[in-house]
Amino acid sequence: MTDMENYKFWFVTGSQFLYGPEVLNQVEADSRKIVDKLNASHALPYPIEFKTVGVTADNITATMKAANYDDTVAGVITWAHTFSPAKNWIRGTQLLNKPLLHLATQMLNTIPYDTINFDYMNLNQSAHGDREYAFINARLRKHNKIIFGHWGDAAIQAQIGKWMDVAVAYNESFKIKIVTFADKMRNVAVTDGDKIEAQIKLGWTVDYWGVGDLVAYVEAVDQADVDQLYVTLQDRYDYVQGQNSSDKFEHNVKYQLREYLALKQFMDDKGYSGFTTNFEDLVGLEQLPGLAVQLLMAEGYGFAGEGDWKTAALTRLLKIVSHNQATAFMEDYTLDLRPGHEAILGSHMLEVDPTIASDKPRVEVHPLDIGGKYDPARLVFTGRTGDAVDVTLADYGDEFKLISYDVTGNKPEAETPFLPVAKQLWTPKIGLKHGAEGWLTVGGGHHTTLSFGVDAEQLADLAAMFELTYVDIK
Repeated sequence: MTDMENYKFWFVTGSQFLYGPEVLNQVEADSRKIVDKLNASHALPYPIEFKTVGVTADNITATMKAANYDDTVAGVITWAHTFSPAKNWIRGTQLLNKPLLHLATQMLNTIPYDTINFDYMNLNQSAHGDREYAFINARLRKHNKIIFGHWGDAAIQAQIGKWMDVAVAYNESFKIKIVTFADKMRNVAVTDGDKIEAQIKLGWTVDYWGVGDLVAYVEAVDQADVDQLYVTLQDRYDYVQGQNSSDKFEHNVKYQLREYLALKQFMDDKGYSGFTTNFEDLVGLEQLPGLAVQLLMAEGYGFAGEGDWKTAALTRLLKIVSHNQATAFMEDYTLDLRPGHEAILGSHMLEVDPTIASDKPRVEVHPLDIGGKYDPARLVFTGRTGDAVDVTLADYGDEFKLISYDVTGNKPEAETPFLPVAKQLWTPKIGLKHGAEGWLTVGGGHHTTLSFGVDAEQLADLAAMFELTYVDIK
């Protein structure tokens, strides 16, 4: 679900005819050398293809138009090797609808004091040309990414790679389709939103299907497939029968596997990449999907509970950015307010994504005490430590806002023998009090995407690409 190997990026270098063919040939040779070395560095998640030296408005515009209509091109990387008159870039930049990275770099990382002359100056005017080029992007309100530094530096290459992941996610966002089984939880405000505006602004398609449509898929699952999955899953997770009879444990786990196979088949048949459930509407189902949801999230599908399609789509989007590494649907559950222990305990009844697990998850069956259905099977595990971001998307009626803060992920301080769910502890880096007050002030929701594989710079890049308001609480 997160394999995006077919994407590539075009590299377009800016120059002009005034320098003559010899300089232009060198500009192209240098550009190809940079592209080859970047590709050979293995620091980038996607390949770069040198496309052209842009010297006229016509050839720059033609290149940008071609990028728009090539579905394998995730974005364009530009560099002003020499002085590139910015008026030549106006029309092409206006037409470009793919992400744009201005790599403000230079062929060499030093000044050759002993040999520098006017020929060198004419050829290596990046410091000059990048400012001319950047001006027109700013004038056009392009909101493009700018990375400044030498292309050969590992830190710069890493920054390019992170931007590439965001650019690919931007392209994939227009393919995200979320199916909501039943509507959102009744009387809840923050999970609601304008689906049409989300499709216009973010490319997300959100469709309602009745629970009965899912039940038909559940009933059509072949029992032999369920039995086989029940056996093979034991290689990945520990089965813990607990106080359940062996028959009850096996039945309830197998029912979750039946739901997993049905959900997966339903989404694959109809082209969905994420989904929501709602414990207020489970007519025809024996259990609220728990283990079923966790297995699908581990494969890269987006999900959120209670009909929260915005967070389901956001989770899918950030799973693409992070290559599905440690990125999970989450909910603020309860708080530790003791001085020196300030933290948020995150979970969500059943549906916590095992990509954030620090230990081997256990398959367990316990009562849920909500939804009025049979005891659901779920994965129980402990979350991880490390730097992460916690993110939500809020619909204010007149705009969407992307809201986040940097957090430190921690493991719970003790076991919770009477709360058999997966758990993740985190604390805003600016402190729980300041972070929570900032979150509450801007109206951030209780459903979030917690990611150890995405950072605030990438969130800012995403917001810029979609022209969203980004609130980074600091």
